Amino acid sequence: MLSSVVVTTISMSVTVAVLSYFVWHKKNHKSFSSKNKKKQPGSGVIDAIGNTPLIRINSLSDATGCEILGKCEFLNPGGSVKDRVAVQVIKEALESGKLAPGGVVTEGSAGSTAISLATVAAAYGCKCHVVIPDDAAIEKSQILEALGATVERVRPVSITHKDHYVNIARRRALEATLLAAKRRKANQMDGKELEEMNGFTHDLEKQNPVFSSSCTGGFFADQFENLANFRAHYEGTGPEIWEQTGGDIDAFVAAAGTGGTIAGVSRFLQEKNPKVKCFLIDPPGSGLFNKVTRGVMYTREEAEGKRLKNPFDTITEGIGINRITQNFMKAKLDGAFRGTDKEAVEMSRFLLKNDGLFLGSSSAMNCVGAVRVAEALGPGHTIVTILCDSGMRHLSKFYDAQYLSQQGLTPTATGLEFMAL
Repeated sequence: MLSSVVVTTISMSVTVAVLSYFVWHKKNHKSFSSKNKKKQPGSGVIDAIGNTPLIRINSLSDATGCEILGKCEFLNPGGSVKDRVAVQVIKEALESGKLAPGGVVTEGSAGSTAISLATVAAAYGCKCHVVIPDDAAIEKSQILEALGATVERVRPVSITHKDHYVNIARRRALEATLLAAKRRKANQMDGKELEEMNGFTHDLEKQNPVFSSSCTGGFFADQFENLANFRAHYEGTGPEIWEQTGGDIDAFVAAAGTGGTIAGVSRFLQEKNPKVKCFLIDPPGSGLFNKVTRGVMYTREEAEGKRLKNPFDTITEGIGINRITQNFMKAKLDGAFRGTDKEAVEMSRFLLKNDGLFLGSSSAMNCVGAVRVAEALGPGHTIVTILCDSGMRHLSKFYDAQYLSQQGLTPTATGLEFMAL
């Protein structure tokens, strides 16, 4: 009797052991398989854009008692956050038929958008024509030309002037479209090819030597007013930040140029959690701080919309504006802070020395904003900002000792005393 009980007990133990083994083996075999499963490569440069790392900025976090996190947009293939916008703009234009393969994308850009458009346009089989103010850092023009874009440098004037770089870019797109239409019409005449018509090809090329004979039309990217800009961040950057923080985020802060980044991210985050506070950091010369905090674009001494000349007096590039764009109108903001050129310069050197982060002017200004938000909220909060681009495109101005000396912006701080910390 005892022996049968022992046998039964042993049998049950063996059965449990065998079942446990099979359960363990199935679970871990699946785990091993998923780990060893080969990840499929992305499809070209487009698939390398986005999903950038979110990192803790150690020096600022330790100094403020907050978790200050930076989204490393400088790691995109084109080197900036604007890669996201370029993809969305061109993709939507191709899908809608406003742009055809072989067409030219035009843009007026003083920041990184032009470089991103030149990078992405080639991947979609298109060309890029950029109009850029002649006071922008020269390395940006050099990069654009190396990427195969045609570059037109013009003097900086107010957006109300017909020859503002954005308005010229808009005209160039129309010229390319009209030129392509003329070529198509000529090709249809009597079934003859355009090049066979004596002198006609020469006349077309002479009328507008900017665009090649293979151009199928033009499309103005219109980064300031095109809501594809907003959608790039509402559908991409915002969700990534939410996922990377696990929803544990108290505030977001960024500067605005076109307004696409701050609008897309702020709207997405506040839809996920209305308690997330979103702030603007505004550089000198820009009217957005007044618009957010006082409801008017300019100070009392200035009538809104009356400025006729370029009002900017800042070393930062790609941020700051004196009008409300369609993209910025989508932003959901809780407040705004002013940043100075001196703070941006000092912040860039501080982060390079203490964190190994070599950042551009707008990224440095965003970090100034992050510290301002940390001061306002107090310790224990998680604050996210955007590290838009690296310092590589800012060597001739923002990182040039002689230029900074001429502007009275030579960095002298040894710590964060320039932020009163």
